[in-house]
Amino acid sequence: MGKTTLASLFARAFADEGSRVLAIDADPDANLAASLGIPPARSRALLPIARMKELAEERTGASGGYGTLFKLNPKVSDLPEKFCLEHDGIRFLWMGTLEQGGTGCACPESTLVKRLMGHLLLDEEDVVILDMEAGIEHLGRRTAESVHALVVVVEPGQRSIQTAHQTMALARDLGIAEVFVVGSKVRDAGDRRLIEEAFSAGRLLGHLSFSEDLRQADRENLAPGSCAPASLDEVRLLKERLTERLTH
Repeated sequence: MGKTTLASLFARAFADEGSRVLAIDADPDANLAASLGIPPARSRALLPIARMKELAEERTGASGGYGTLFKLNPKVSDLPEKFCLEHDGIRFLWMGTLEQGGTGCACPESTLVKRLMGHLLLDEEDVVILDMEAGIEHLGRRTAESVHALVVVVEPGQRSIQTAHQTMALARDLGIAEVFVVGSKVRDAGDRRLIEEAFSAGRLLGHLSFSEDLRQADRENLAPGSCAPASLDEVRLLKERLTERLTH
């Protein structure tokens, strides 16, 4: 019931209001497809862009071997339509793991992933929701500056709060102007108070309550958006607050 659950519920909330949504999984522990309700038989047939060696070599002109020269700006505009999977009104793309440190290896696969990510964030008109691995060190500066908002998910505990502050500081260093926090797995007033005292009101969007429906969805590999109506209502409110703050 963490960031992937929140990402899937945000995708559902935006799609339900009529937005064209592209949900991207860029987490090594890839679970976003299941959280969107995509049947395992369909998701297992997918291959992450980051592992498409032949495609990367074709688009970059790399011929293989150490010291190979290749294009740093390969064509990627057609890739979303070729490799997106659509389910229940949401388009899904499995990006795969991005490289660390904002630079990564100088290889065709890394170049293709970075170029595609930049295209999706800069040129696509969709609502793009990116489920990243914990931390944002793998985002390059140009890509990070294209992000309209980073939402940091924090649980009611000191270690999670400390990690959230570190992530927020790194986001500012990379040029992400709007960084927000959502409390997750919140059970009572004490949990809410702990999170609210740790972050300014301007940064805190709200909370996602601990939910037995979400636990059940996880156990049965179901989409939270289809079987946790109270949680979806909470995220709809978070979406409204996020949209309002981004337009002011």
